[in-house]
Amino acid sequence: MLKNFWYAVEFSDRVTTKPARVTVLGQYLALYRTPRGRVVALSDLCVHRGAALSGGWMAGENIVCPYHGWEFEPGGACTKIPANQPGRGIPNKARVDSYPVQERYGFVWVFMGDLPEAERPPIPVWPEFDNLVENGGKYRAVTGEFLWKANYERILENGCDIAHAPFVHGSVFGNREKPEVPEYEVEVRDEWSAFATVSLHPPRSKGLWSLINRNNADLANRPPVVTSAGWMLPNMIKLHVRLSIGELIIYDTNIPIDETTTLVKWVALRTFFTGAWANRNAVQRVIRIFYEDAEVVDNVRPELLPFDLGAELHVKSDLIAVHYRRRRQELAERGWMLSDADRVTGDVPRREATVIPSPARRENPELARAWVHKAKGDHPTVAESQRIGLKRITEEEGADAAAGAEAQASPDPANGATTKEKA
Repeated sequence: MLKNFWYAVEFSDRVTTKPARVTVLGQYLALYRTPRGRVVALSDLCVHRGAALSGGWMAGENIVCPYHGWEFEPGGACTKIPANQPGRGIPNKARVDSYPVQERYGFVWVFMGDLPEAERPPIPVWPEFDNLVENGGKYRAVTGEFLWKANYERILENGCDIAHAPFVHGSVFGNREKPEVPEYEVEVRDEWSAFATVSLHPPRSKGLWSLINRNNADLANRPPVVTSAGWMLPNMIKLHVRLSIGELIIYDTNIPIDETTTLVKWVALRTFFTGAWANRNAVQRVIRIFYEDAEVVDNVRPELLPFDLGAELHVKSDLIAVHYRRRRQELAERGWMLSDADRVTGDVPRREATVIPSPARRENPELARAWVHKAKGDHPTVAESQRIGLKRITEEEGADAAAGAEAQASPDPANGATTKEKA
């Protein structure tokens, strides 16, 4: 799992002055909005006795631990210990990690890492949110979430995988009559994302969409649908389908609860049937796609994505996935993979909690020793990569894998949900 990135962890309108727990990268966060409207994300692990701060309440701008009443300000420092006698100071170590927060595109984004602001990767740009129906624009949005029993990287690759559509989504937008994936080039827009665009031949429309969709002719006379699919680090998918009736765009934020559980929070935008009356149908269509995908992806083995490009066979239609795996390897070698250094372990091996170092640990050197929850060691480097199961991809191996993906001419077809509508 990747750290040092912005993660969309919750819908903005769900964050209130009542603290709540959210989980990302195996770490519990206490997420809340102060009376002044600021969203705060603290490590949900009180340094005193390990209580969950998310079970507490607000006292002005501070959060109160429900166990012994300790108060913590938004920056993570303890400001009050009720059990102390008058005049007794507060230990410098009485602090928890506080993570940078931004609100954008209807989500709360939390930076899970310790990089200074100037070195942080940006939050991806979702330009459609400047053009929503409620603001006089053309896109109508609906949102929801879906729980997977799968690793988030497997889900991310599935979302960019064009070749699976005819077999997993044959009645929705895949077509087994024409499963071939046209040759495509990967569009690398920046160092944090990549996209592939192809023309597909979907099945005939059914239900509400069939009323105005012009794709009910025979396959030979059916207009192709231009489709773009891509990944945005660390965990997002964008699907852009240009239908004859308008555009459909889906953003998935695949939140890693842990290595084998993923909570997807998604938003779907459309330029057709933009009245609120069509929202329910739009939600149902997205959820159906997730159920179809989960039936396959939840059962993929091994559960975790291999680091060795040669551990799984790649064909030409997998080129965008190969790009993701190579970029992921680069970030692993940079030390951006979550490691044992980010876990606080008790006397029993299974008794552990994850605490990712926050920027304050770097920004305030004088507080270097003022942390109860310290890192256990250095983060993985290339030299010690074998210790955590990574295999460095040499230039030759990377070239061989890419060549194999580019040389293969055709794909081998053998080889809980809750929703919310925006009116």
